[in-house]
Amino acid sequence: MNLWRILIQYLKPHWLLLVAVMVFQFVQSMASLSLPTLNADIINNGVAKGDTAYILSTGGLMLLIALGQVAGSILATYFGSRLAMSVGRDIRGEVFAKVGKFSERDVAIFGTPSLITRSTNDVQQIQMLVLMGSTMLLSAPILAVGGVITALGLDFNLSIIMAVSVPVVLVVIGFLLSRMIPLFRLMQDRIDRINLVLREQLTGVRVVRAFVRETTETARFDDANAQVTDTALKSGRLMAFMFPTVLIVLNFSSIAVLWLGAYRVDSGAMEIGTVMAFLQYLMQILMAVMMSMFMAMMIPRAAVCADRVAAVMETEPSVVAATNPVKAEIGKGSIVFDEVTFAYPGAEKPVLGDMNFTIAAGTTTAIIGPTGSGKTTLINLIARLVDPTQGKVLIDGTPLKDLATEDLWSKIGLIPQKAFLFSGTVADTLRYGREAATDEELWKALEIAQAKDFIEALPEGLNAPVVQGGTNFSGGQRQRLAIARALVKRPEVLIFDDSFSALDLTTDARLRQALARELPTVTKIIVGQRVASIKHADQIVVCQDGKVAGLGTHAELLKDSAIYQEIVASQMTAEEAA
Repeated sequence: MNLWRILIQYLKPHWLLLVAVMVFQFVQSMASLSLPTLNADIINNGVAKGDTAYILSTGGLMLLIALGQVAGSILATYFGSRLAMSVGRDIRGEVFAKVGKFSERDVAIFGTPSLITRSTNDVQQIQMLVLMGSTMLLSAPILAVGGVITALGLDFNLSIIMAVSVPVVLVVIGFLLSRMIPLFRLMQDRIDRINLVLREQLTGVRVVRAFVRETTETARFDDANAQVTDTALKSGRLMAFMFPTVLIVLNFSSIAVLWLGAYRVDSGAMEIGTVMAFLQYLMQILMAVMMSMFMAMMIPRAAVCADRVAAVMETEPSVVAATNPVKAEIGKGSIVFDEVTFAYPGAEKPVLGDMNFTIAAGTTTAIIGPTGSGKTTLINLIARLVDPTQGKVLIDGTPLKDLATEDLWSKIGLIPQKAFLFSGTVADTLRYGREAATDEELWKALEIAQAKDFIEALPEGLNAPVVQGGTNFSGGQRQRLAIARALVKRPEVLIFDDSFSALDLTTDARLRQALARELPTVTKIIVGQRVASIKHADQIVVCQDGKVAGLGTHAELLKDSAIYQEIVASQMTAEEAA
C-alpha cells in the first residue's frame, strides 16, 4: 500500500524524532494507566479505613505521576509536530522536484490543477495523519491493551462487559469506514475539479467578461462547489454517526458496570474503589477505541492522497537526462534535424514526420506555416521540452539526448509566445537567467530588446516593481522584457516562438535590426506568422501537416513554394513581397 510505503520511506530519516515520540507517549500512557489503580487504593485503603496519612502519601504519588503524564504529553506532542512537519516538508519537496523534471506532455497527463492539489492538499493529509498518529495512534493501543489487562486483574466477571462493548464499536466503525473510503477518493477528484474551474476563471477573467459569461461561469463554479459540498456532507454525516455510537456504547457500558458492580460490592466480592477503578479503565479502553476510530477516519483519506502523490513520484519523465552526458561545445549553435518524427502517445498520426534540415551557426532561420502545422512542437524539440519519437536533433554535432540538461539549456534562450514575468523588480526579472549580470549588461539587453525607453521613464528604473505575471506592464512591454531576459543569459541559440506578434511593425523592425547588428554570431530561430517579420531571414522553413513543405530564402520560396506564395499573398501585395 502506497501510504505505508511513503510513511516508512519518509519517517526513516527522522527516526530519532519517532523514537522520542514513542518514548514520551509510552510514559504518558503508563501514567494514565496507573492513576485509576492508585485512586482505588485511596478509596479502599484510605477513605474506607479513615487513614489520612495513606491518603496524603498516595495522593502525593498520584500528583507526581499526573505531572509526569502532562510532561510526557507535551513533549510527545512537540516531537510529533516536528516529525509531521519534517515529513510533510520532505514529501512536498520531493513532489516539487519531480514535477520540475516533467515535460509539457507529462504535466498535461495529470493537469496543472491536479498537480497543485497533490503537492498541497494531498501532502497535507499525509502530514496530518503523521501528526495525529504521533499523538493518538501510538497511545491508543497502549491504553487499550494496558486497560484490558489491568481491568481483567481487577475483576474478571465485570470484564465480560468489555467483551460485548468493544466488538460492537469495532463492527460499527468497520461498516462506516467501508462507506467512507469511496467518498474520500471522490472528494479529492472533486477538489481537483474545483481547482480547475477556479484557475480557468481567474486566468481567463478577461475572456469571461468580454463575452459576458459571468453568469455561466458562476453557475459552473457553483456546480463544482456543490459537488464538493455534497461529498463532504455525505462523509460528514457518516463521521457524525460514529461519535454518538461510541458514546452510547460507553454510557450503557458504564451503567452495566455500576449495576453489576453494585451487586458484587453488596455481596462483598468487590470493594467500592475497585468498581470505580474498573469504570475508569473501561472508559480509557473505549476512549482508546474512539481515538483509533478517529485515526481510522483519517487513514482512508490519507491513503487516497498517498496513492495520488505516489502516482506523481512514480511517473518517469518522458524527457530523461543523459546517463553519461557529453560536454557541450562552446561558441557555435548549429542545429540539425535528422529524420525527426514526433507523435503524442495514443495519437492517430505524428505531429511531425521526417523532418530534415540544418540551421547553420550564427544564421537567422524563420519557421512559418498554417496553424497546427507543428511549429511550436519543432521549437519544443530544439529546447528538449519533448524528445522525438524517431530520429534525432543535434546541436553542434551532438544529439540533444547525450547532453546534460543544464548544458543544453545554458546554450538556449527561449522567448515563448506568451511572456511570463515573475514578481520582483525589473533587475530581478532580467537576472533570472544570469544572476551575475551587471547593470550595464542589463541596460544593453534592454536597448537591444527596444525596452530601454519605457524602463528609463520609470522613476525607479531597474528597481521598478514587477507584479506577478508582469501585469503592471502592457503586452508588448512584457514581451520586450522577456526578450531582454533571454539576451542577458547570453545564449548561443535564441528562439523566438512567435514573440514578435505582440509588437507593432516599427518596433518589430528595430528589434530585428538590433539583433542582427549586436548578435551576429548568435543562432536565431524565429517562429512567426507575419511575413514582414521573417522575410529577411537567411533561411525560411515552411511547415505544413508536420512536414517541411518548403526550405529556402524569401525570394527562393516565392518562386518554388505554393504554400509560401499563399501565405505571402494573404498578407502582402506583390510589390511588398518583391
